[in-house]
Amino acid sequence: MQARASKTEARRSRSSKKDPKPGTPSKPARAGSSSKGAAKRNAPAAKKAKAGKDAAAATNEVGTPIDKKGRIAKGYYEKRLERLSDELVMLQAWVKQKGLRVLVLFEGRDAAGKGGVIKTISAPLNPRGCRVVALGTPTEREKGQWYFQRYVSHLPAAGEIVLFDRSWYNRAGVERVMGFCTKEQYEEFLESCPEFERMLVRSGIILIKYWFSVSDDEQEKRFRDRADTPTKRWKISPMDLEARARWVDFSRAKDAMFDRTDNSDAPWWVVEADDKRRARLNCIHHLLSQVPYEDVLPRDRLKFPPRQKNKGYLRPPREKQRFVPERY
Repeated sequence: MQARASKTEARRSRSSKKDPKPGTPSKPARAGSSSKGAAKRNAPAAKKAKAGKDAAAATNEVGTPIDKKGRIAKGYYEKRLERLSDELVMLQAWVKQKGLRVLVLFEGRDAAGKGGVIKTISAPLNPRGCRVVALGTPTEREKGQWYFQRYVSHLPAAGEIVLFDRSWYNRAGVERVMGFCTKEQYEEFLESCPEFERMLVRSGIILIKYWFSVSDDEQEKRFRDRADTPTKRWKISPMDLEARARWVDFSRAKDAMFDRTDNSDAPWWVVEADDKRRARLNCIHHLLSQVPYEDVLPRDRLKFPPRQKNKGYLRPPREKQRFVPERY
């Protein structure tokens, strides 16, 4: 009996050591273990935050924020573009009010981003006052005309802005390199072009010429992207492929063109276009600086007339109309 009681006491003693009573302080954890665990758990978030901070702090040579690929940061680009778009609307209102005629030529390498810049400029503008001209291959009749004749009909009227996606400078570039014109026609163009442009300027047209420059590596990258993307394949023509193979010939043709057609009356402005976002902002900012303008947009509160009252009008039954299916 006494031995059985001693065994019971021993079991209770072991149980009390194993399971402390409620309220009894637990054994203190090893110093620093909880803080190390928390730091380990938070490490990915801290690393991500540091990377974001470093990316936000990265800037180019003029202090503009750039991303990891060296391009202008998307957020910065969108904010600046919104401001410049507002200024473009102000410019168009001024051009219309004053009856100005603005002509902008966009030339440059294939895949240099000319089309993207033109779309960005024209997007916020009233299409009735801003036209984009992109002429195709000349017809047989046009081939027999004075070379500049087919371009003259597209020049801006009073109050208009016209953007040429390539222009009469085809003769100094693709036609010269690909042999689509004779040597005599080419030389005649280089002689006539400065006089033609001076005539436009004397008539009151504000003429601005842009050349979009892209490196051969960046151009090759964009060509490959277009070739690998079915929705972009249309951007590559057989002529583009041939031009790609004649990079040096086009470089020589561009240098000769600049030498003969860059003057104070109608100067060439070169846009570095390896970074598309940067090229767009720089080009739009420069364009705005070339046409002095003031803010003449209406600021008074617009008053809407009262809506016409419904006096017995009944809409036709819905089943009598055809509706586009709502798939989204």
